[in-house]
Amino acid sequence: MTHTGFRDTVAEPMPSLREGPMPRAPKQLGEVVLRVRGLKKNFGDAVVLDGIDFEMRAGEVVGVIGPGGVGKSVFVKICCGLMEPDEGHVEVLGTDLLASDQKTKQRLRERVGLVFQNYALFDFMTVGENVAFPMVQRGLAKADEIQVKVQERLAEVDLPNVRHLMPNELSGGMKKRVGLARANINDPELIFFDDPTAGLDPVTSSKIFNLIRRTQAHRNSTCLVISHDIDRMRPACDRYILLLNGLVHFRGTEADAMHSQDPIVKEFFRKGDGSKKPSDER
Repeated sequence: MTHTGFRDTVAEPMPSLREGPMPRAPKQLGEVVLRVRGLKKNFGDAVVLDGIDFEMRAGEVVGVIGPGGVGKSVFVKICCGLMEPDEGHVEVLGTDLLASDQKTKQRLRERVGLVFQNYALFDFMTVGENVAFPMVQRGLAKADEIQVKVQERLAEVDLPNVRHLMPNELSGGMKKRVGLARANINDPELIFFDDPTAGLDPVTSSKIFNLIRRTQAHRNSTCLVISHDIDRMRPACDRYILLLNGLVHFRGTEADAMHSQDPIVKEFFRKGDGSKKPSDER
């Protein structure tokens, strides 16, 4: 199959997203699903996180913003157990992450999804195998059940016909959507997004954020989203935290930010930080 034919058949516009994101209804926020206290992380003499305090409740979408190099990705990696802090306390879904043994951490990871900035798809697996991977690792479902779930998740991200393709046959935006399908395969309660629209054009970025909002609303999951693209992430987020100089410089809703007299907050929310990257999406 040529790339032209492939793109003509499976890379069509996302019809379910043409009308924009899912409207945000008032929420009854649940219990705390992520609690961070006194989080510190240094790399040599460089202080990245200098005592972060933060918590989020079930059913909300929180955006993590800030200049490049302030530790946004480090913060998320610590919260999902991929990196150890130097000091601090991290509680995920009621479990003390840092005090847990490997078996407990593994059970916890089955309840958490992660969408990586660089796709992190296995290039030797088909799209379907990539999406199925977390479910296969759990070892609790039969092969036919896994295949049904994979097809459902790919349809949800408007990629119903790509299961048998390889990752190198996908555009950048499509890889992002496959990553979202994989992150949702086990119906996680909490999902971390590490800059899910990096490298995409504004139109595709908007579609990705709309898709994040729709899938979150469909499952009432809780999402923590890192992004530089504040303008595009606005429809997806309930509130934000702004990291600066190792601390939470601002926390609140978009309305709080727009009424803030803090020049740094005003700069981020009224103009964005300007770090747009060229697209690798058609």
